[in-house]
Amino acid sequence: MSHELRAVVADDEQPAREELCFLLGQIEDVTVVGQADNGVSALEVISAVEPNVAFLDIQMPGLTGFEVANLLLQNASPWVVFVTAYDQYAIEAFEVNAVDYLLKPVEQRRLDQAVERLRRRFSTGQARDERIDHLVRLMADRGRRRDQLAIKVGDRFLLVQADDVIHASVDGDTIEVATAQVAGTSNYRTLDELQARLDPDLFWRVHRSHLVNINKIKEIVPWFSRNYMLRMKDAKGTEIPVSRAQTKRLRDYLKL
Repeated sequence: MSHELRAVVADDEQPAREELCFLLGQIEDVTVVGQADNGVSALEVISAVEPNVAFLDIQMPGLTGFEVANLLLQNASPWVVFVTAYDQYAIEAFEVNAVDYLLKPVEQRRLDQAVERLRRRFSTGQARDERIDHLVRLMADRGRRRDQLAIKVGDRFLLVQADDVIHASVDGDTIEVATAQVAGTSNYRTLDELQARLDPDLFWRVHRSHLVNINKIKEIVPWFSRNYMLRMKDAKGTEIPVSRAQTKRLRDYLKL
């Protein structure tokens, strides 16, 4: 018995998206359960319908296919097949790391092969290869843009300008992010990963658990032992402690 595949197709070009959905519809036991026309809505749709495979176009506005895949690197995330117009660098990387990809325009025969490979992986209970996860992170970093971030607010992913982020803080296993307008969570797994995405001149790790936008400090409150507490410009006026190690840097920068 063949394994049923529940697929999400994400591509900002509607004709290409519709064509791929049509071709998938020709294959037995494959159901397209969701579509998306950009990277952020791809995250939303995948979160909502929980497919077991996602066909991601690489070049999408908002977030690239690599960035979407990078944000999905968690245990329950779907298998990913990348769809790309010819990109020599990407294809070489895929082939070295045995990642499946489809070249545009997608051919039915090639799609059949990709689906068959997925079925084999499912039937043997094969886990995702660590090399693939590493490649996805590498390619997401290669295409890294510091201008926008996806923040999850309720069931939705909102795209915000990175410079509008006021602070990000770790709370248990969750990274909470605040701008002047919204407060939500980041899909980055660690504060280190999020920090690497942001402008190091603007975002300071003032404490092991806190990252702040140096331009969004409302008030500096003297604290015990010559330390400081930062009151931020978000709606709550969040107070963030400055670690002893970072106090000197802050004093020097702000001439305190």
